[in-house]
Amino acid sequence: MEARRVMTEFNDMTGKTVRAFAPASTGNVSLGFDLLGAALKPMDGTVLGDEVDLELAETFSLEVKGAFAHKLPADHDTNIVTRCYQHFVKVMDEKGVELPAVRMTLHKHLPIGSGLGSSAASVVAALHGLNEFYGQLLGEVPFNQHELLLMMGELEGQISGSVHYDNVAPCYLGGLTLMAEQADTLALQLPTFKHWYWVACYSGITVSTAAARDILPKQVSMPNTLKFGRQLAVFIDALYRQDEKLAVSMMTDVIAEPYRKSLLPYFDESREFAMQNGAMAFGISGSGPTVFAVCDNLEQAQTISTWLEENYIQNDTGFSHVCQLDEQGAVANDISA
Repeated sequence: MEARRVMTEFNDMTGKTVRAFAPASTGNVSLGFDLLGAALKPMDGTVLGDEVDLELAETFSLEVKGAFAHKLPADHDTNIVTRCYQHFVKVMDEKGVELPAVRMTLHKHLPIGSGLGSSAASVVAALHGLNEFYGQLLGEVPFNQHELLLMMGELEGQISGSVHYDNVAPCYLGGLTLMAEQADTLALQLPTFKHWYWVACYSGITVSTAAARDILPKQVSMPNTLKFGRQLAVFIDALYRQDEKLAVSMMTDVIAEPYRKSLLPYFDESREFAMQNGAMAFGISGSGPTVFAVCDNLEQAQTISTWLEENYIQNDTGFSHVCQLDEQGAVANDISA
């Protein structure tokens, strides 16, 4: 991109507000520890994800709103959205492009430490929004999909402690994704079963990613290593051949769930109810405490969701939704009045 430092060379965005949305995601999908992720969209229209608004300003500022805004640090300089802005502007400056400042508003709809990719959703919404907003100013987006996803992994890693793409990739790209993490290919979008319903229930408690990783053994046995590899390979093959029965038979977690479930009160009871009432699979979403159930029948999914609401949720911040996969991923729209 050609360097542009003169303000008059920017397209006019005065008075325009761009809103970027990034959906919730479930990492691992049981069988794919750190390698699979899926974006979720409630069927009832509930906003399950984070939103970021952007508009031109004299100086940068961040405002935080939403149901879970009070759970974030009061100092907005430490907010991951601020870090995204600073990183984006720094990289653009290195390209010779000095950008005008923006005012950003984070609508924090996802709970922190929920296993729904909360930090990833903030990062994806912020960076995708910045790319689209400044793209309108410049006449072309500054970064392509691959470059932006690299940034997203780096920034999300500042929160989780290490770079993992199993939340940012599905959140950004949509659908079900497999992490390749190669120089030119970070994630691959996989075929899905369109008639699957994904029940996602957040209990209301917090499980930190660091704590969920610390509880895992440092080494995996040879039998479990072989089982993990076989499950993932067979599952992906079954997706491409649309062999639903074989795919769901692979959806058990031999790596993390045996250890992490101790952090989730009523997990075993919830699994038992779900599997006895039509679920094809049941597991921990990411590092928890959110759990998910996969069904091929909407009525059964609603029954499981209602039971989880009444039995798995532990306080008034918990929720349960019947979802399908969000195939669109992150989006940005002009919401100017």
